[in-house]
Amino acid sequence: MAAKPIVVIGSINMDLVCRTPAMPRPGETILGGRFQTIPGGKGANQAVAAARLAQRGSAVHLIGRVGDDEFGERLLAGLRAKRVNVDHVAITRNVSSGIAVILVDSRGENSIVVAPGANARLTPADVDRARDLIAGASVVVMQLEIPLATVKHAIGLCRKLGVATILDPAPAPARAPARGLPQAFYRVDVLTPNQTEAQALVSTRTKDPQRIASELHGRGVKQVVLKLGGKGSLWADAEGFLEGKPFRVKVVDTTAAGDAFTAALAVARAESMPVAQALRFANAAGALCCMGLGAQPSLPTRLRVDRLVAAGRSGYTL
Repeated sequence: MAAKPIVVIGSINMDLVCRTPAMPRPGETILGGRFQTIPGGKGANQAVAAARLAQRGSAVHLIGRVGDDEFGERLLAGLRAKRVNVDHVAITRNVSSGIAVILVDSRGENSIVVAPGANARLTPADVDRARDLIAGASVVVMQLEIPLATVKHAIGLCRKLGVATILDPAPAPARAPARGLPQAFYRVDVLTPNQTEAQALVSTRTKDPQRIASELHGRGVKQVVLKLGGKGSLWADAEGFLEGKPFRVKVVDTTAAGDAFTAALAVARAESMPVAQALRFANAAGALCCMGLGAQPSLPTRLRVDRLVAAGRSGYTL
């Protein structure tokens, strides 16, 4: 019997990446270094990461939109080459593909501006057209680089079909504590914010990970997994907390490290890994992603992640 597929619903971008010695201040011009166009977008990144991390025979499908431009053609070809099924990726006429302008400084930290393009045209009807695929999925992964109405609809459909869901709430909506995410967004099985996103979602100014995770869990999420950068990760559910220790790597670029982490959690869910094993697996995937430049080229394979987990080194991660 074939393994159930992993389904990702999300954004597909072309990343315009430039290395810079430092982030420019307002009104400042800096002479940068190497420039590259690299396939990205949180949805596409997570789909490619899951395809690289999943065991052979496990399919990964992406539901999304690209424009009818050169970037769109390159993005679709790249996804197919990376073993991501794009049968449910629609080409949007007379609209540009999504792009992200990414600056990466000498420390490996990044600054990102996203122009959604065709991603903004992904609708609940696109999700409904993939209903049969979603019904047979092991887990459905979503982010917030597509319309919130589409994400909300997808969560509701998955609940109706009894399919497990993971939501990476990135980018966190501006002034989230004032407006808040709709309650439906907390009806997922797993929520995977980084600490900045998590703090934007909670009503208090606390920086304590356990307090933040507790508040998010109290809103109805079954499991909260905080991505804590160099401090690893934190799992919170009705049973309490579990810390995921980080791994030591040389950081080149943190772009897509969080996507690798979330995708690894999806693979762990599909393979029914115990919680402690799932956290180590996800921490290792995020850590290894930091060692390369650019989003998808840096996403690690299952072999590399398994080797790092087996080595058991501790230190730096996402």
